[in-house]
Amino acid sequence: MAKLAGVSSATISRAFTADSLIKPETRARILALADEHGYRPNAMARSLNMSQSRLVALVVNTVANPAEGEGLDQLVHRLQARERMPLLLCCANHEDRNQLMRIASAYRVDHVVLYSDAVSIDDAADIFRSATLIVASSEPLQGRAVSDVRLDASAATRQVVDRLVDMGRRHFVYLSGRSSSHIDKQRMSWFSDALEAQGLAFDVVEHGDYSYESGYKEAVLLLRRARPDVIVCANDLMAIGVKDAASLLNIRVPEDLAIVGHDGVALANWEAHSITTIMPLEGMVSTALAEIIDRDPTEPPMQRVVDCVVRWGRSTPELPR
Repeated sequence: MAKLAGVSSATISRAFTADSLIKPETRARILALADEHGYRPNAMARSLNMSQSRLVALVVNTVANPAEGEGLDQLVHRLQARERMPLLLCCANHEDRNQLMRIASAYRVDHVVLYSDAVSIDDAADIFRSATLIVASSEPLQGRAVSDVRLDASAATRQVVDRLVDMGRRHFVYLSGRSSSHIDKQRMSWFSDALEAQGLAFDVVEHGDYSYESGYKEAVLLLRRARPDVIVCANDLMAIGVKDAASLLNIRVPEDLAIVGHDGVALANWEAHSITTIMPLEGMVSTALAEIIDRDPTEPPMQRVVDCVVRWGRSTPELPR
């Protein structure tokens, strides 16, 4: 290719690297020649020469959950724009998660983004020893020297609680996700603190599994024996299940029952659902992760906090005019 283009082999290499310094017209000419002759650089061979593979392992629970799927979609697009290739590992229902990660580590990934609460920081760090670990699972760092991105929904939570209490709501229920979820425990803690500031507490805590089915089933059982006026759900899918259960039992939303979710998935904003939800500032998590991946690996670990906001829907009462 260098002989055909009349340039050095280093210039050929730069033409296939998005952020390299090369004249646009030179890059265009080389890429046109490459297409004409069917030439593509060997990424694995280049990784041996450059001591980096540009692979990023994304360790998640599942892509079936819209919250994880939508967040990954944003991150993958940002990684691809930087010519980094995602390697997706779905760990929640895998019998041997560590074995799955060991297989992935053989590809010599440069970075590991730990989204999953089914995999511990220690396990990921032990298996991906040569990679830079970035934690986005909200597991407590406990002094570990790793880069970290986590949410802060304390202010948004207080806003929701204060508004509902001002409207006369007093009986709050929390519908949790998996007991192993660090972010779920944190979300419930934020609500507990906001309620305590109002002299209140959750009447009861029920347990789901982040699925629509668990939200629906647990709400039917709960609403047949009690009459809370607010149900806070660990995610939006369960909140939609709660809303459908209330409809089945002829309980009016939001007049009789207010429902609050978490994550801000697109489905919850559909006209048929319109769930009030606490969500990260749009795209901020994927932006923060991409920025950390782009940083100089010799720099110290980076910690980023992403604030959350309230997206109001019709599942909570409107403010009086």
